[in-house]
Amino acid sequence: MSHTDPTEAPIESGGVGARVRRREDERHLHGKGKFVADYTFPDLQEVAFLRSPLAHARIERIGKPERFADRVIVREDMRTATDIVADSSLPTYKPSSHPPLASGKVRFVGEPVAMCFASSRAEAEDIAEEVELDLDELPALASAFAARDRTDVRVHDHWTDNLFLDLKADVNFDERSRDAPIVIKQKVDLARQCMVPMEGKAVLAYWDHTQAQLVVITSTQVPHMIRTVLSQCLGIDHAQVRVISPDVGGAFGYKCVLQQEELCVAWLALTYKRPFRFIEDRREHLIAGANTRQHHYELTAYADNNGRLLALDCNLLIDGGAYSAWPFTIGLETGQALGNLPGPYDFRGYRCRTQCAATNKPGFLPYRGVARTGVCFAIELTMDAIARAVGREAWEVRYDNLIRGAEMPYTNVVKKHYDSGDFQESLKRAAEQLDVAKWRRRQKQGEPDGRLIGIGFATFTEQSAHGTAVFASWGLPVVPGYDLATVRITADGGLEVRAGIHSHGQGMETTLAQIANEVLGIPIQKIKVVHGDTALTPYSTGTYASRSIVMAGGAVAATCRELVPRLIKIGAHILDEAEDAVRFEAGEVVGATGRVSLAEIGHAWYLRPERLPPGVDLTGLEATQGFKPKVDTGAFSYATHAAAVAVDTKTGHVDILDYVIVEDCGRMINPMVVEGQTIGGTAQGIGTAFYEETLYDDNAQPLTSTLADYMLPGPTELPPLTIIHMETPSPYTEFGAKGVGEGGAIAPPATLFNAVNDALSPIGALVSETPLTPRRLLTAIEAAKAATHSKAEAEHAHEVI
Repeated sequence: MSHTDPTEAPIESGGVGARVRRREDERHLHGKGKFVADYTFPDLQEVAFLRSPLAHARIERIGKPERFADRVIVREDMRTATDIVADSSLPTYKPSSHPPLASGKVRFVGEPVAMCFASSRAEAEDIAEEVELDLDELPALASAFAARDRTDVRVHDHWTDNLFLDLKADVNFDERSRDAPIVIKQKVDLARQCMVPMEGKAVLAYWDHTQAQLVVITSTQVPHMIRTVLSQCLGIDHAQVRVISPDVGGAFGYKCVLQQEELCVAWLALTYKRPFRFIEDRREHLIAGANTRQHHYELTAYADNNGRLLALDCNLLIDGGAYSAWPFTIGLETGQALGNLPGPYDFRGYRCRTQCAATNKPGFLPYRGVARTGVCFAIELTMDAIARAVGREAWEVRYDNLIRGAEMPYTNVVKKHYDSGDFQESLKRAAEQLDVAKWRRRQKQGEPDGRLIGIGFATFTEQSAHGTAVFASWGLPVVPGYDLATVRITADGGLEVRAGIHSHGQGMETTLAQIANEVLGIPIQKIKVVHGDTALTPYSTGTYASRSIVMAGGAVAATCRELVPRLIKIGAHILDEAEDAVRFEAGEVVGATGRVSLAEIGHAWYLRPERLPPGVDLTGLEATQGFKPKVDTGAFSYATHAAAVAVDTKTGHVDILDYVIVEDCGRMINPMVVEGQTIGGTAQGIGTAFYEETLYDDNAQPLTSTLADYMLPGPTELPPLTIIHMETPSPYTEFGAKGVGEGGAIAPPATLFNAVNDALSPIGALVSETPLTPRRLLTAIEAAKAATHSKAEAEHAHEVI
């Protein structure tokens, strides 16, 4: 167990488990990073899009300004590009086409209708203002409930209704729920959110005449997948497309799909053989980028008199927006919600129906913690509701319901295979660190200023490195398999590592170097990690789903090990000793007569081949290997979050007084990176809990189009965090590592709402809709007071009678 200590000086070299400074930070802190916006090309044309002002309308006419007709592109001009089609084999899934520019009708405010280009963005925007757009407005579907219930208005005309899909699960529900003495019903809602990375969409494309190749420089998490789909949509060979992803200013899932702007700009470069670029501005992102998180739950929990959960029934409606994104489709969110709602709990009766409705809003994209922030919010508020019903401490009821460490590996009610861990221990440590008794004393004593004190907990699982079978079961058009890595020892004993994943803030340049150091002993200062360029790296489906350190890290370790026998053969020959008489140790071949460094071996291979042994392996000092976890179900990280809050019932303000995280991501490659990911994710989770909400009116017009309207947490909203590490190695991965990238964002809404509800318990108020704004909190308090007053009046009237 360890605690974060900001004064602890990180060491500058080391392998797995070392607190190595992130190598990529130096260039960013000195302003030397290179993003899409930093590239310069002769005759570079900047692109601006004319976007729909209406949420739902038929396109009657698009009038190009006569003097700029050759600088305005509409869908019918792009005959050589196909629509983006995200198919799924999930039952009930309805396919749809996402045109690169709107065709026939527009389906959300901000949908691109025409693209204009000029030598500057300002000029391109001026041209867009001169385009005439005649629209015949149609009724807009502004909510998932309206979309689900109406068939006379359809987002996609060829459908019979507005449901993307309708999934169901039923496992022993009737048997387990029958005769349960405690039945809890509640509604839980999560607001729609935007993702708001520091860098929005960004893409630059040009034609490389020397290679006869389309080069697309784009801010993406998945360069190899973007290459694949651009080849398909543009009808050219894979070899004619090179995708480069340079420094990426945050992504969070927003950049792991094909953006229609990427296809548009690539088409321009392929057609005109000139460089074109589009940089999304903040207003475009907030209006038209993508939305996420919007879940609506109706839950019924069945428990015994001690609070043990026996069965859970759920109806979930997801607002999926207008389009299903390639490749993950809207089925990913819907399927993950269905499968992850049971979380870390031991119960055997489950029934769930998960529907996803198409609405006139931007499409729903995977966002850090895909579906699990919502299901954690739902199941954890339900656990607290059970505890209130049976009159016990919420953390104790939660503890009794969690899967026990002795039962690992454990297969839950929906066949999620938990590979390792001790969920109860994480909760126990969180309760000890928070000091429940201390806060209960303070709660009982009362605050001098009248604020109410409350504590809350949430425990969750985070499935990382999902296997091939898991992704195939979600019906995706692209199914991940092995991840590959290429390593090459250089002539001076350094190492080049090439991986197909791509970092957008996770520190992969550092952690992959640490793994190579662990196996080969080469100082990390002499290890160069290359990623983000399809011309230089082996194929990977990319960085998402907390998979990179397990998959790419496993591939790097396997590939480095592949080189060891070759190094021993050459080193033994140089020492004039038998191969079985020497060993590889800390970057050297060691024998009875001396040591041979990797620099000497590299020098012999590249520059002095006469020193090489007969029969030397002609594959040389480089190798490519793949990695896949031993079991296809992935590895499960988990954590417990705990918080103490003070609630001002007059202003609706909530102060976070203490926040504790006990996390277990298996063996940590770099604890500093783990903590950075956890802190960043927690900040996003606090945003979900208290601040972030993408609002629309009844006509599906966006009401949060600037950062003055869309609230984000800042440094003053993030409390000091205590992070306690548990390390339960996974039996299925290299070094026992598990993913951790999404975890921090999953639990904060549930933790903080449970704490607020605990504080409000004396007045009988409950909150269950994000974000918990002062208005929502005060409304709940007033409703509780009104209900208490009405009850008192009814009791008085009964006494009089």
